[in-house]
Order: sequence, then C-alpha cells, then structure tokens
Amino acid sequence: MNITAITLGCKVNQYETEAMLSMAENSGFTVCEGDCADIILINSCTVTATSDHKVRQTLHRVRRKNPTSIIILTGCMPQAFPEKAAALDDADIILGNSNRNSLIPHIHDFLTHRERIIDIEPHGTSFESMQVTEFHEHTRAFVKIEDGCNRFCSYCIIPYARGRVRSKPLSELKEELSELAENGYREIVLTGINLPAYGQDIGATLCDAIETACKIDKIHRVRLGSLEPEQLTPPVIVRMAAQKKLCPQFHLSLQSGCDKTLRRMNRHYTTDEYREIVKNLRAAFGNAAITTDIMVGFSGETEEEFEQNLAFEQEIAFSKVHVFPYSRRPGTSAYEMPEQVSNAEKERRSAAMIAAAHKTQQAFLKAQVGLLEEVLFERSCAKNVYEGYTPNYTLVRAVSSDDLSGKLLMTEILTAESGFCTGKIRV
Repeated sequence: MNITAITLGCKVNQYETEAMLSMAENSGFTVCEGDCADIILINSCTVTATSDHKVRQTLHRVRRKNPTSIIILTGCMPQAFPEKAAALDDADIILGNSNRNSLIPHIHDFLTHRERIIDIEPHGTSFESMQVTEFHEHTRAFVKIEDGCNRFCSYCIIPYARGRVRSKPLSELKEELSELAENGYREIVLTGINLPAYGQDIGATLCDAIETACKIDKIHRVRLGSLEPEQLTPPVIVRMAAQKKLCPQFHLSLQSGCDKTLRRMNRHYTTDEYREIVKNLRAAFGNAAITTDIMVGFSGETEEEFEQNLAFEQEIAFSKVHVFPYSRRPGTSAYEMPEQVSNAEKERRSAAMIAAAHKTQQAFLKAQVGLLEEVLFERSCAKNVYEGYTPNYTLVRAVSSDDLSGKLLMTEILTAESGFCTGKIRV
C-alpha cells in the first residue's frame, strides 16, 4: 500500500511528517507524492482560527477525492481541541502530538477491523524519540531538537497543543546528524517549538546543540529556527559566534514593537531589550539577517500602539517579516480581553505593516548587491534558472546550463529584485 502526507504549519510539523513517513516506509509502505494514495496523513496546525479552518477544508477535499482511502489526522489541532477533532468524520484515525509511535499499529488495526480510531494521549515528560535520515523534496535537513513551551503568552494555544519543554538528548542528536551528513545533506536547520529552551530539562543548552551540529565534518551549514529573543544573552551570542558554520540569520520572534502591547501579550522582553539583542547579534555576525513575526490587531491595540509597532519594524530594518492579524483562540487568557479590534481594522493594519516590511526587505536585498557569497542551490525555478540561499538566507537566482541543485557555489550578487537577488556563478 502507498502513503502520502500533507503538512500544515511549521518546520517542526514538517520534520514530524518526515519522521512518520520514515516509520511507514520502514514498515513496508510505499511513500508517494500528491494527495491521492491508499493512506493519506494530514499533519495539522492550530496556531490560528484560520489554521483550524484549513484543517477542515483539507480533510473535506481529500475525502471527496479519495472516498475509499484511509485518512489520518494528527498534530496540534486534535491535541489542543480533541472534541472538535473527534467530530471531523472524514478522518478514520485521529492522533495527537504525543504518541506518533503508535501510528503504524493503528494503521494495521484499522486495516483489520475497519473501525474508527481516536487516540489522543496527554503530553509526556520526555522527548518523543524520532529520527529522520532522508527528506523528501528538500536539499536542507530540518532536525527537531525540542518540543513544548513553558511561556504561556496570553494569545497562544501552542503550550496546550505541545505541552512543556522536552529536549532531544545530545547523543541522539549527534547520531541523527551524522546519518544526515552521510546521506548528503550539507545544511542542517535546528528546530523546536521554543528552540532557545533546548536542554532545560536535560542539563544542556542550545549552544551545546549548535556545537554538536557544527562538529559533524560533512555538514557545511547550521541554521536555527525561530528564537525567543530574551534568551539570547551576550554570553550566549559570543558562544554562538565562535561557530563558523552557524549561519548569520536569526528569526527573532517580536510580535509587537509596542511595550504596552508586549505586556498584555505576556511577552518576556521590552523593545529596548529587543533592540539591544539585535545590536549584539549584528556586532557578532557580519551581514546578519534579522527576520521576525509581527502581530497586528492584538486585543486592545490602539492606533497609537499600532503606530509604535510600525515604527519599530522600520527602525530594526528586518530583512523579512511574517505579518499576521491576531486570532482569538479559546482557552487562552487573551480570548476574554476587552477592546477586541475589528477584522476590518486588522486587515488595514496588516496591509500597512506588510508594505513597511517590503520596504525594509528591499533595502536589505539592495545592501547585498556586489557581495560574493556562497549559495546552496536547491532547485530549478525556470528553464536554466536555479535558486538557492546564501548563509544569511538571501534568496539568489542564477542562470546556468548545468544542474546546480544541491551545489554550494560562490556567487556574485548582481541585482536586487522584488523578494530576491540575481547572481552570477564565480569559479
């Protein structure tokens, strides 16, 4: 029987999907692409109400297209909202985030009895062991090293969907990274739900994980997923900067550039502290790219607060920003806050922030013109045109009659276009 997967949400979800597909392949199933197969796995996200809507839409679409297939729903949505998930009749097997190792036994059980299975267990206290040695359709490898979050930001459902902080042991990490390196992956991305919290439960630190990755000979680049900024203290930054394989691109989750809004969000830093962290990173890493997430229309956000948010984005001059409107999530403290912002106003503020973010992105791209950078080319995007990323995650496109996929090549940055740069290969 063949199996395919649809991943909704973050890089952690992508890693977990690959891990589950590896389980299936090792158990004799054939992994295929697309949304048609004997078994279809949907790995869900629940970070916003829109995410939940997308889960329901995907389930309905897949069921209409595959009326006889076994459809599996797993991930954050059923873990956070088990009753809502159980009501989704299009799914034959429903799992949460804590017991993915039961996936294959449940598939066999369903094949035998043809009875619907709902198995959502509470979060455990230890890291669920998963390993991926090969990724479908990817040049770089994502490695999940941490799960869960202890922060409980007032708007966020993720601690309920993911549980408390749990970390992959360093010995397991080294083993997984070594296999990925042997399989030809040159860039590793360390990911987690709250990545800087790595090791709090096992007596280790994120720097330990970074150093472990950088010591693997055949790995050329180590990149980090999303980071909570206040955990990047000066000693941590100094230790990170000593690792030459660590890419100078840091996704520092901001959420708001207004201190009053940050306090209502229960974020653990001020704009002054965030500004200092960015300053320290740029001083320690040459030509560093700072990317972020910014929320607009949070509960009680006034026009003045939004203007502060907008001004801070422009001041920091992010190389890329993910802008999204606040989405109320039942079960969070912000859900009941007064002075909710209208959807129309959220849309207006989103458009304004996106426009500002585009300007700072283009300024960053223009600053890359003339530089000679190593580009890891990933794929063809047009005939004889290949695209890939520099160490600071600048997207570069170059013309070549040769297949550049998977190659690390020195490339001169020639022009800055909308969202990317063009380059010329230098031998």
